[in-house]
Amino acid sequence: MSASWIGIMVGAFVLVIAAIGVAGHYRREYRREQLLKNLDHHDWCHWVRTRR
Repeated sequence: MSASWIGIMVGAFVLVIAAIGVAGHYRREYRREQLLKNLDHHDWCHWVRTRR
């Protein structure tokens, strides 16, 4: 019985670590998407493009 509890606890620990990793990855990708989306909306882009 104790061996099965150890397996359950190790499995639960692995699932918690995986969930934290997925959440962190999602947050990084969301932040990256927001930064790329807002890249063209800065004021410096307009005067850089007009000089060409």
